[in-house]
Amino acid sequence: MTVWSIDARSGERRRGFPTTGAEEVELACRRADALLPRLEEAGPQGRAALLEAMADALDHRVDALVAAADAETALGVGRLTGEVARTSGQLRLFAEVLREGSFLDVRLDAADSVRPDLRRMNIPVGVVGVFSASNFPFAFSVGGGDTASALAAGCPVIVKAHSLHPETSELTLAALREGARTAGLPAEVVQLVHGREAGTALVTHPLVRAVGFTGSIPAGRLLYDLAKSRPEPIPFYGELGSLNPLIVTPGAAARRTEEIAAGLVASATLGAGQFCVKPGLVLAPRDDALVEAMARHFAELGPQVLLGDGIRESFEAGAGEREALPGLRVAASGRTGGDREVTARLLTGHVSALDASELLLEECFGPMTVVLAYDDEDELLHALAATPGNLTATLHSEPEEEKLAARLMAVMRARAGRLVFDAYPTGVAVGWAQQHGGPYPATTEPSTTSVGTAAIFRFLRPVVYQNCPTHLLPEALRDDNPWRLPRRVNGELTLP
Repeated sequence: MTVWSIDARSGERRRGFPTTGAEEVELACRRADALLPRLEEAGPQGRAALLEAMADALDHRVDALVAAADAETALGVGRLTGEVARTSGQLRLFAEVLREGSFLDVRLDAADSVRPDLRRMNIPVGVVGVFSASNFPFAFSVGGGDTASALAAGCPVIVKAHSLHPETSELTLAALREGARTAGLPAEVVQLVHGREAGTALVTHPLVRAVGFTGSIPAGRLLYDLAKSRPEPIPFYGELGSLNPLIVTPGAAARRTEEIAAGLVASATLGAGQFCVKPGLVLAPRDDALVEAMARHFAELGPQVLLGDGIRESFEAGAGEREALPGLRVAASGRTGGDREVTARLLTGHVSALDASELLLEECFGPMTVVLAYDDEDELLHALAATPGNLTATLHSEPEEEKLAARLMAVMRARAGRLVFDAYPTGVAVGWAQQHGGPYPATTEPSTTSVGTAAIFRFLRPVVYQNCPTHLLPEALRDDNPWRLPRRVNGELTLP
C-alpha cells in the first residue's frame, strides 16, 4: 500500500511513500534497541552534541522543509518557518538540560549503622515510539518535542509519520540523520515508519518501552488501550483533545470589550483554529456587546484551508451538529470560499445549553468557537465545573473582582494544566517552567508535560545501586562526581 503526499490546497497527489510492513517494524525496533548502549556511552555531553547537530541540520534545510510542509498542510510559509525555528530551538534547549545535569536526579545516602549505601539516578526507559501530530508538522512531529526529549533521555526513537505530511516527515528524518552522523552517532537513532498498521505494531512491540502521541481522542484512546493491555503494559503519553475554556468576568467584559473580542477571535482562528490550545468555549456575562464585537471580527475572516480532507469533513460535520442544537445561534460567519475551504463560525447561546448537550463539551477542531452567556456567578461556576480536563483555562478579570477570580481559579486548577490570565492560550512557550498537559481527555498522563524541559522525565526511570562496588558504579554516582552534576548527598543539595 501507499501513503500519498497530498497538496492540501488542490487535493492533488504529489508523491507516494510505501507503508511499513510488520517485518520492517520488527527490524526497526531491533535496530533501535541495539543502539541503547551507544546513546548511553555518549553520555549527557555526547547527546547534547547530537541534539545541537540535529538542530543545525534542520536550520540548514529550512527552505526545503517549509516548501514541502506548506504544500502538504497549507499552514503558510511564515508560520512554518517559525515552527522550524521552534523545533531546532527545542533540540538546543534539551542540550542545555543535558549539560546542566539535574535531570538525572542523583541522590546519594552514605551507609551508616542502620542503612546500606544507596545511590539513585534516572536511566533511559528504552526504545520510544512517537506519533506525529497533524497540526504541527515540525514541532510535534518527527523532530519535535517528543523526539527531542526521548533522545535527550538516551532513548532511540521510532516515529510513525502522520499521513497528512509524509514528505515533510521524510525530509525531517534526513536532516536528523545528517545531524546524528555529524555528531558521530548512528543515523538510526531516529527511524520512521508509515501507515496505520505500522503504528499499531509499534505500540504493541515488546521492545518499545514508552509512546508519545498527539492526535484525536478516538485514535489516542485506541492506542492507549493497546499499550495498557500488553503483557507488559507501557506508559502512553497521549495528548488527545481540549476545549480550553476562556472566562470573561463582568468587569472585564465592560471595560475591555473590544480588546478582548479582537484577541479572542485571533486566538480562536489562529492557524484556521487547528491549535490544540484554541479557546473553544467562552463563558461571558449576558451582554450582547462582547458577542457583537466578536461577530464583527469573524465577519472579516476569509475562507481557510484545513490540513486535510478528513479534518475538513469532521469540522463541517461538527459545526453543523452544534449549529442545530436548541438554544444556539450563529452570531457570525466568515467569508465563504471554494470547495476545499471552510468558513469560520461564531456560535452563541446561554450556559443552560451545556445541560442539554454534551457536544458543547467536546473539542471541534477548526475555526469555530462558542460563546455561552451566564447570568450570575453561580451559573458561571457551574458551567466551568462541567468542563472536562483541558490543557488550558483562561481568565479575564479586573482587580476589584478578586473574590470571584479566586473562586474561578480553584475550579480552573482542577480542570487544566496551564492557567492563563488576561491573555490567550494559543502560543505555548518552550522553556524550563512550561506545562503542556492536563486531566483526561486533554492528556492520558496529567502529571507529565510534552512541552518544556520537564518532558524528559517521561522517558526516564529511577534505579538505586545498593552497596555497589566503586568500579561498577556509573560515573554519575561516583564520589568524585566526574560529570560535575548537581546532586543530593545525605539529603543536602550540593552543586558542582
